[in-house]
Amino acid sequence: MNPNYPDAVAVPGAPPIAGLVFRHFRGPDDYPEMVRIANEITVANGYEWNTTVEEMTDDYKPDERFDPAHDLLLAEVDGAPIGYWRVIWWAVENGPLIYSMSHNLHPAWRGQGIGRAMLNWQENRARAIAGHDTSRPQHLQGYATEGNRYLAGLLEANDYQASRYFQMRVRPTLDDIPDFPLPAGLEVRPVRPEHYRAIWDADIDAFHDHWGVSEPEEEDYRRWLEHKVWFQPDLWQVAWDTATGQIAGQVRTYIDHAENEYFGRRRGYTEFISVRRPYRRRGLARALIALSLRAQRDAGMTESALNVDADSLTGATRIYEECGFQVEQTGTVYRKAL
Repeated sequence: MNPNYPDAVAVPGAPPIAGLVFRHFRGPDDYPEMVRIANEITVANGYEWNTTVEEMTDDYKPDERFDPAHDLLLAEVDGAPIGYWRVIWWAVENGPLIYSMSHNLHPAWRGQGIGRAMLNWQENRARAIAGHDTSRPQHLQGYATEGNRYLAGLLEANDYQASRYFQMRVRPTLDDIPDFPLPAGLEVRPVRPEHYRAIWDADIDAFHDHWGVSEPEEEDYRRWLEHKVWFQPDLWQVAWDTATGQIAGQVRTYIDHAENEYFGRRRGYTEFISVRRPYRRRGLARALIALSLRAQRDAGMTESALNVDADSLTGATRIYEECGFQVEQTGTVYRKAL
């Protein structure tokens, strides 16, 4: 045993690179280097997204679907971190169990066999977890943006099949925002703390018929209330039915100020767009998006972005095009039966 690495892990198939060690997660002190690796990967892939230590701390909290002590592995060469890999699972509503594999190898170390060995480790870890429920189909899942041909190639070479496509869309200006009126009988109200639970529940209800959705836990609601970036209720646009007092639809706008500073831009996000089934096909989504764009402009932003399922059954891509959002990058969900 290497005395400097009492937590070292033997990874079958790992290449014989001098100084290469795989080890367990040691706690929050690992986050700064993990964040550095993640952000350098996204830049190399041509994708303008970044994360912070605070956000990663939120995202990597342990729960029943993710145990960082066992489901997260890091790699170092001569003591310098070069990558990290995570496995997390969830149950698709009325569908399979998904074992999602986050693959984060620094671009400088691609093509040397490390990624293939770590994919094997992730698959084996998923199989070890999978014994908790054998009553439904189970799938391994990976995700690669179009700029990450390394990861897409790795998954494709190991029998993963493209299952779904997602788009990152950007509205490059907040000039000429269209005027889409709210449907009759609906109004947008300022969001108050007593509305939070109803807003959460309405969003869950609206997404029941979307691809890959899973039923959230109560812990997910608590985390949502505490999220450092997404939870900006002053910017949200929530439409209420004046006759029933029910929420009809929403856009939970947010601004990632740290990301804007990192990339030197002023971008808001028109995200978490949902319309409950009884209120669809009436122009509500367009109206709420227009209000969201105005809120972003009033907050000093000059552009907006969103992510969308390219195969959405609700016609979301057409709506976003009509609201001025253009495709900037496409990502692919890959799956393989466990």
